[in-house]
Amino acid sequence: MKHTLLSDRWLLALPLALLAAPRPAQAQTPERHTSFGINLSALQYQGDYGSDYWKFDRSKYAGGIAINQYLGRGLDLSTQLFYGELSGSNALARTRFNTTLINANAGLKFKLNNGWALKETAFIQPYLLAAGGWTYTSRIGWVDNIRSDRDQGYFDVFGAAGLNFRLGPGVGLFVQTGQHLPLDANLDGVNRPADKDRWDDRFLQHTVGVTFNLGQARDEDGDDVSDNKDRCPGTPTGILVDDHGCPLDSDQDGVPDFQDQCPDQAGTAELKGCADKDGDGVSDGDDACPDVAGKPELQGCPDADNDGVPDAEDKCADTPTGTQVDPSGCPVAAPAPAQPAPAPAPTPAAPSATADTDGDGVPDAADRCPTSAGPAGNKGCPTVRAETRKRLREATRFISFEPNRAALLPTSHATLEGIAQILRDYPDYSLSIAGHTDSKGPAAFNQRLSRERAAAARSYLAGQGIAEERLQLRGYGPARPIAPNTTEAGRAKNRRVEFDLFLTGDRNAAEVKYGKEPSAAPAKAQPAKPARKTPARPAARSKTAAKAPAKRPVARKPAPAKAPAAQAPAAKPKAAATPQKASPKR
Repeated sequence: MKHTLLSDRWLLALPLALLAAPRPAQAQTPERHTSFGINLSALQYQGDYGSDYWKFDRSKYAGGIAINQYLGRGLDLSTQLFYGELSGSNALARTRFNTTLINANAGLKFKLNNGWALKETAFIQPYLLAAGGWTYTSRIGWVDNIRSDRDQGYFDVFGAAGLNFRLGPGVGLFVQTGQHLPLDANLDGVNRPADKDRWDDRFLQHTVGVTFNLGQARDEDGDDVSDNKDRCPGTPTGILVDDHGCPLDSDQDGVPDFQDQCPDQAGTAELKGCADKDGDGVSDGDDACPDVAGKPELQGCPDADNDGVPDAEDKCADTPTGTQVDPSGCPVAAPAPAQPAPAPAPTPAAPSATADTDGDGVPDAADRCPTSAGPAGNKGCPTVRAETRKRLREATRFISFEPNRAALLPTSHATLEGIAQILRDYPDYSLSIAGHTDSKGPAAFNQRLSRERAAAARSYLAGQGIAEERLQLRGYGPARPIAPNTTEAGRAKNRRVEFDLFLTGDRNAAEVKYGKEPSAAPAKAQPAKPARKTPARPAARSKTAAKAPAKRPVARKPAPAKAPAAQAPAAKPKAAATPQKASPKR
């Protein structure tokens, strides 16, 4: 039929094809400003042939699409396009009509889920719609069985009310009922004089449809929380955040985990999230006396008489202020007054017992660092500042390697250069470099990888001019985790290289904290054990005399001078040889 715009099959195919379209993966927020909908409608005519309003058994159908644009919390711009048909008849007058139509309209949608009446994310979202549009109709009509056809276009106004149901973050279902009022139209072909200036031809449109939200939300800091919901914009890249975009704070102490040196224990911001039970400004992890307030330079231990020796080690607790003391906290005997004796030889011996080159109150004889001033409690060596130790603890987060390899990434160089400068500032200290891995993969591989990564860091520091004997490495593999290996976040924390300063000559700081290296490291050290027994060899030289004939001829070189005496008793060497032969049999 030439007046038919689309066949009935197209009417069904349009919404079905749209329903088959893939659903957008992104969730809608006010920043995802566009939504797309598909729908089916029931059309009910009212005019000169009577009224089919609310008579669903006499309804005709339409299919359409809609696009909504977000304008504000309570307002959308809505555009709709649909295709359908209408019909009516009057059996007594032997008249009837059937018309196909296309309608396009645009208007404003007033939403009640505007944040005042209802939340923007409410499940049920009521709205009102007011729109104006244009309709094209192609009518086939009969009057007294005489066909009367006509095609025409006209403007109409449209008002509707509806409910949107939020099925998920990116999809919704809506139902809507509205009425179209054609302007100066003649849908049914009946145009009586009495109909002039009357909107006697109109129709209801009952619609059900699905909407999909389009667009991509802005996320300036890349934490997967859109800027609209992000309560903490500007979060550093790669930091774990909560649903509000704020960095995780596991211990709820106000210091985010990525800045918290003690993420599993509530602390203070001044100590980077670490606790300080005694309030002396030294975190409990660094405090040798965590239950009593003390001095930072004495690792948090008290010193009542201010002599530089912690009270727990001070055998003379009431030493007057300014008195020179030894490492036990007791006064050092004053040097004997200088004598005008002519012989200067004894004079160096007397002051040497109390000499104090660096003037730190610790005599050189007891001072591990005689040229660098430090408290007696630290063996006369400079105390490492708390800020420096924190820098070393934080350094582990900035040392990165290629996956499953011991090759340093360039991003690690600046941190290692900073560590090299710390070693220059503290020449009396050595550095412990301890490598760790997570538990994924073979244990032997992880053990070797942890040691190789520690060695890579040592090589870089050596290249910065730091003596290798001051750089001691250890590899612990997965044996010393600091977080559960059951989560990716925990495994990331366990993959680390730790740096600790300790006085040169003291026990390695990593071994103090974690013990000796597991597996491979002790095995490599075993061949050195016989060397430790070598000091006992002098006592056993009589037994080895026969085993070292090369050394005896050296002692016998002067023998030619004593040849007459030594050669005369020829039997004596044989007698001496007898016990020498017996000794190997033992």
